[in-house]
Amino acid sequence: MTQRIDYRAQSPELANKFTEFALLTHKSTIERKIQDLVNVRASQINGCAFCVDMHVKEATIRGERPLRLHHVAIWRESELFEPRERAALAWTEALTTLPPGGVPQEIYDRVRTQYSEKELSDLTFCVMAINAWNRVSIAFTSVPGSMDKAWGLDKANLA
Repeated sequence: MTQRIDYRAQSPELANKFTEFALLTHKSTIERKIQDLVNVRASQINGCAFCVDMHVKEATIRGERPLRLHHVAIWRESELFEPRERAALAWTEALTTLPPGGVPQEIYDRVRTQYSEKELSDLTFCVMAINAWNRVSIAFTSVPGSMDKAWGLDKANLA
């Protein structure tokens, strides 16, 4: 796999502003543990190899258990996730796949039992950010692991 375009070099101002936006989501009301699950799940759905690789490593560095990371793809059947995490994963899937007719009311209602309006708004921005990163990484074939050393992901010891 070879990266097609270095989008950061070609569009530095846009890339920097988007990075600022994405980093703001880390300061939101959504716990980093849940953000990690959201990032992994959206990246799995979108088939973004670079982002799955990166976010599994980030979650590992932050202490996420390996089995839970393996179970993200099967979260509905797994007993390893709390109701708040399940709600975030359901919201992530709904926004990432955007079914015809939009987000079903049943999913919205279930998610609202776990998240305030502010939290749901913040969660939505988290999902927006990872989906955008997935799209740019897929479009330009960002190479999994290529930024590990620069971003400190080698500390995950998963290579």
